Amino acid sequence: MKNRYIKNAHISEAKFKEILRLFGADLTATQISELAKLERKTVNRILQLLRARIAEFAEEESCFCSGEIEIDESYFGARRVRGKRGRGALGKTKVFGMKKRDDKVYTQVVANCSAAELVPIIKKLAPNDSTIYSDEWKAYDGLVNEGYKKHYRVKHSDDVFANGRAHMNGIENFWGVAKSRLIKLLGIRKEKFNLHLKET
Repeated sequence: MKNRYIKNAHISEAKFKEILRLFGADLTATQISELAKLERKTVNRILQLLRARIAEFAEEESCFCSGEIEIDESYFGARRVRGKRGRGALGKTKVFGMKKRDDKVYTQVVANCSAAELVPIIKKLAPNDSTIYSDEWKAYDGLVNEGYKKHYRVKHSDDVFANGRAHMNGIENFWGVAKSRLIKLLGIRKEKFNLHLKET
């Protein structure tokens, strides 16, 4: 069957465009399957391909030009385990994020939130003349020594969440949107988590 969008496709271009339209409306695979009158397995395969291409494109577009950049880390997964406190409670997926104000967001799943893990990502994506806004997490302590002379900290420990232009509202808003979006999927396999995050 001819389909210029998917090699060896078993559905028509028109049907693919219908799936794409429903995907763009942020419907679940089950909803798309019902509306497009296709097997869930077929829809899942196509959505997987779409998400993989989105993730690929996001990586290609990941570098920031200088400007105001908010950085933060977040933890995705089940609710906090009772008795386990602090950042990255047991079993959660650790994600580092950067958001250029009025522009794009970059996310990366990380092994941990140490300086050794996060600083190389910042250096790779943000020029030294960028203005960096972060919280007080210790991994960001040495950014000035790395050449980021304009690094401003938001002191959440003092219940300060904004001080003029020094805030992290953009990246924190993104985390909220991402978590709300991913909750509706009722569980994501770990190997597919990054694709869903990049889609967001």
